[in-house]
Amino acid sequence: MWSAGSKSLYFPPLESIVKALWTQWVTGPARAEFASSLEHLAVGYAIAAALGIGFGAALWSLRYAREATSPYLYFLYVLPAPVLVPAALTLFGIGFTMKVVLIAFAAMWPTLLNTLDGMRGVDAVKLDTSKVLGLPRWRNLLQVVLPAAGPQIVAGLRNSLQVAIILMVVSEWEASTDGIGYYIVNAQQSFDYVGMWSGIIVLAIIGIVANLLFVVAENRALHWYYGARAVEGVSR
Repeated sequence: MWSAGSKSLYFPPLESIVKALWTQWVTGPARAEFASSLEHLAVGYAIAAALGIGFGAALWSLRYAREATSPYLYFLYVLPAPVLVPAALTLFGIGFTMKVVLIAFAAMWPTLLNTLDGMRGVDAVKLDTSKVLGLPRWRNLLQVVLPAAGPQIVAGLRNSLQVAIILMVVSEWEASTDGIGYYIVNAQQSFDYVGMWSGIIVLAIIGIVANLLFVVAENRALHWYYGARAVEGVSR
């Protein structure tokens, strides 16, 4: 490897970084930081997904509420979540709640807006058919609208996952005592650049594994959609 003979303090040899991955993150004390970050990510992302789909469906059902809140939704969507760290620290203090709130707040918007756009784009024929069949409003929502909007909702969930990972790190940079972000900053400030790079690689691994798991879940959830597209392509 090109880094094998590196003498730079800031870019240590890859071999040293790989050793640090094992001694710190697999068998060493950094395992606690790893577990803490995964907990923040899992809880924050789950809340963001639930709120995004729930509020998106509610706004689709309530036309006047949707029109009244539309400017505010897009304002909050484009608001950089990292600038809210000082406010979150003031409101929630240092700890688990602050990190989860930041992750959930930032990651909610892609899912919410994609859910709303997907539901608004449902084929009018499907909606008319459900009315003719006399489906109750809740069954129409659960059995017709949400499945039809499923591909776009899943696209929003994937974007939300990326945002959640970013905010997981950002929320652990400031006034934190645990997590991978805290470990990386602490290593950098202590001139432990091998540890710093090992933490960065751990973050990359988390991103890769999370995306792979998401793709597996997406293929299972939308197998009917991909099957229909395949049949449509063959018929053409």
